Amino acid sequence: MRLHRLEIEGFGPFLKRQAIDFDAFADDGVFLIGGRTGAGKSSILDAVCFGLYGNVPRYEGGEKRLRSDHCEPADATEVVVEFSTVSGRYRVTRSPEYQRPAKRGGGLTKQASSVALEESVGGHWIGRAAREVDVAHALDEILQLNLQQFLQVILLAQGRFARFLLADSRERQSLLRRLFGTGRFEDYQARFDERRRTSEQALGAGRATVIARVEQAEKLVAENALHSADPSRTDAESPASDEPAPSLDGRLDALRRAKARADYRHEQRGQERDQAESAHRTASVALAVAREERQAQAERDRARSALTALDAAAGRIAADRRTLDDARAAEVLRHVLSTAERAADAATAAALEVAAAEKGWRGRTADEDDLPEGSSAEALREWASALTRSSGAWQQAATAEAQLAAYETAVTTAQSEAEAAAVERAAREHERAALPAAIDALTAERDDLRRRADRAADLEATVAQAASRLAGARDVVARTEERGAAERTVADREQEAAAAFAHAADLRRRREAGMAGELAEALIPGEACSVCGATEHPAPAAHADPVSAEDVAEATEARERSAEQVRLATSALAAVDAALSAATAHADGRTVEAAEAELSAAGAERDAAVAATTAAADAEHRLTERRAAAEGLESEIANLSVRHAEASERLALARQTLASAQESVAQARGAFATVAARVADASARIGAAQGLATALEERHARAEAASAALAEQQEALAASPFEDAAAAGAALRSPADQAALDERIAAHAAERTKERAILFDLELRTLPDELIDLAPHEAAESDARTAWTTAVDEASRAGVTSAQLGSLLESAAAEHARGAAAAEEHETLQRLADTVAGRGANTYRMNLETFVLAAELEEIVAAANLRLSDMSSGRYQLQHSDARAARGAASGLGIVVFDAFTGQTRPAQSLSGGETFLGSLALALGLAEVVTARAGGIQLDTLFIDEGFGSLDGETLDVAMRTLDELRAGGRTVGVISHVEAMQEQIPAQITVRATPEGPSVIDA
Repeated sequence: MRLHRLEIEGFGPFLKRQAIDFDAFADDGVFLIGGRTGAGKSSILDAVCFGLYGNVPRYEGGEKRLRSDHCEPADATEVVVEFSTVSGRYRVTRSPEYQRPAKRGGGLTKQASSVALEESVGGHWIGRAAREVDVAHALDEILQLNLQQFLQVILLAQGRFARFLLADSRERQSLLRRLFGTGRFEDYQARFDERRRTSEQALGAGRATVIARVEQAEKLVAENALHSADPSRTDAESPASDEPAPSLDGRLDALRRAKARADYRHEQRGQERDQAESAHRTASVALAVAREERQAQAERDRARSALTALDAAAGRIAADRRTLDDARAAEVLRHVLSTAERAADAATAAALEVAAAEKGWRGRTADEDDLPEGSSAEALREWASALTRSSGAWQQAATAEAQLAAYETAVTTAQSEAEAAAVERAAREHERAALPAAIDALTAERDDLRRRADRAADLEATVAQAASRLAGARDVVARTEERGAAERTVADREQEAAAAFAHAADLRRRREAGMAGELAEALIPGEACSVCGATEHPAPAAHADPVSAEDVAEATEARERSAEQVRLATSALAAVDAALSAATAHADGRTVEAAEAELSAAGAERDAAVAATTAAADAEHRLTERRAAAEGLESEIANLSVRHAEASERLALARQTLASAQESVAQARGAFATVAARVADASARIGAAQGLATALEERHARAEAASAALAEQQEALAASPFEDAAAAGAALRSPADQAALDERIAAHAAERTKERAILFDLELRTLPDELIDLAPHEAAESDARTAWTTAVDEASRAGVTSAQLGSLLESAAAEHARGAAAAEEHETLQRLADTVAGRGANTYRMNLETFVLAAELEEIVAAANLRLSDMSSGRYQLQHSDARAARGAASGLGIVVFDAFTGQTRPAQSLSGGETFLGSLALALGLAEVVTARAGGIQLDTLFIDEGFGSLDGETLDVAMRTLDELRAGGRTVGVISHVEAMQEQIPAQITVRATPEGPSVIDA
């Protein structure tokens, strides 16, 4: 990978867009990034990391202050990184999330983060991805390095050299895991442990199953007393306390013997069951025979008694037979007798009806002069017809009489409608005369309201301006108070930082002063001194004021934190000043009271204009309604004129109809009060005459029918065995009674025949007269059934016990066999899991991941020593150490330093500051080579080193410079960040970062 160009705007200390052309240093190979402390040299590397990965290593675990504190709200923040790999040339443009001015409504709004990836194709930039996730996936494929690998092989930032060299095994494992992606080995270990636990649980469950089956079988044996010799002891009993407990195999063998005894007992109980079943069958047959003979005796005695009773009822049956014969003879005369009786009854009823009809007729016509002569039916009907014809003319008059009230109501209604139409038409004509003046007044009102409403838009803008000035005035007050608080915070943080700086300097001085005493404490008589190599220590220095490296590091971290707090407080004060300036501009010189008064007045005018808009619309609506009303009145007046004419016409017609009806009623009424009364009287007389005529005709017909029926009855009686109609009627019986008599006679004959047949068969069997006793037979059958049931239960119980014991024994034996195979497999899995996890015989407690990383570390150390030997003039060599860690910690990732001057190894922490830098640089370069090879052998054409070269003396610095010069072989470009003057003199190609008097930094290339 090679960097070509970097552009920074609104990022870190840089406000205006700054550009760096890395291609300009390709010929030099090594270039220096210099400048005063705090100017922003490391921010260039931060920008490269942010552009490529969206992350900054310096802000890991803390606040990511990517946007420049010098930015105004409207300023942009953006980083552009242009680079190339073997796959092509690319450009990444990335912006973080920040606050910007809102386009509408004032205030600030969130500007979302953005990123875009472009590829140079044929001299033109073509977009590849524009979403963060898509850009990240594309860059992973293009760069072939994740962020951690990038920071170790390309961008060697501050604090990352010594961290790897001086780290303990756990920290070094964490870093190497991220670089080489060996987290999968931890997953392997976890999966092996999970398989081991699962296997162990399955093995335990299988053994528990076997034991449970064996115990269940032993309990079954004990409950059923399956033993052969001593009934007080079973095979399942535990041995005496002084005897060893039987093994699982022994218990299984004992259960197999018990199973054999259970099978033998089952066979014996089966034979006993079969014998008891045969005995019970014999007793049951004997009991059935005795019961059948006892039943035959009872049936014989019953048949004898039934025949005796049937013979006693023979006389009654003979009387029933005579009654049935008479009923059947009288049945032939039933129709003739009933017909004559009904005809006589009908003639009597007809005579009574004639008398009643004649009485009614005489009552209706007592005062009539024109009655018919005689009382024949024909004369009566002729008289009724003549009266019917006379009353037909009266019916129409009766109908008119019934409608007189309706005719009078119609006259009244028509007169009212005509008068109402005339009155309503006059009212509408009056309204029509008043409308023109009202329409003119409403038009003038509407025009005035429209002129006032036209100012609403201008007044709304005035209100918005007044509201903005009021918000600015209030913000000025709040920001003024906030600025005072921010100034006090800055002062407090500066005092805290000064104290922290003084404390750290004091601890560093005390530690340097006590270094000799600290080294003297580590001296052991007879062992070589780690400084001079002597084995005798005649006058070791005293350690009177112990200050540990941890104390110094803690104080240094506290100093850095205090400095960061000062920077944050200063940035906060600058932000408050910017916000105060913006608020003052918004207030436009108004106080809060003046701005509130302006806003209130403008709001009142605006509300009045808005109200005028609503009122104008209402006036327009009312005007439209008035005009529509005028048009409606014209239509209503025309309709009312038509209504009045129609009502007048209906009134004249109703009056004419009423007069005609009154005249016809007066003519048809006669001597009656109403025409309807005269019509009703005529209808009653007509009905009486017709009713009498009908009754006379019916009486004559009934009398003739009665005479004919009586003659037929006399003729039938003469041909029958009965003397008269009374005797024949007494002999009659209903069909149901005849059927009952016939059934009773037939049943007596059939019952007598059946009982004689039953008694004949039973008498042939020569049964004893005394009843047979069933008690002995029942007792014998009950005893046999009880014995058979007991035998069946015993056989069934023995069979169930044998089957259960066999099932339990078979299941336990099968599970025991599977458990043996599973135990062998578990043992193998247990050893494998312990080996992968670094347990068991692994005294170094080195798991699989550590073992892999140890191999990688050996290659890293070998690659580092190629440069460290030259940089240290052959004195130092790094060595991979797999020494056992203390307190059971994992081993295998240690690094020690071999000192050729003493021939001994010592920990890396014992190196001086300059030696630590050389060892860290060599280790970082070796790590970069190995990581690059593991990433697919990618080509590294650009390298940055940001570390304290100021700790090196002149000679060592020359050695470091020669090493850096070797790095540019093959076209590689190396960027070094330092403010050491000697390096500025030796490296002609330089980029200078300087802070301007206004605050933001600029880059001079």
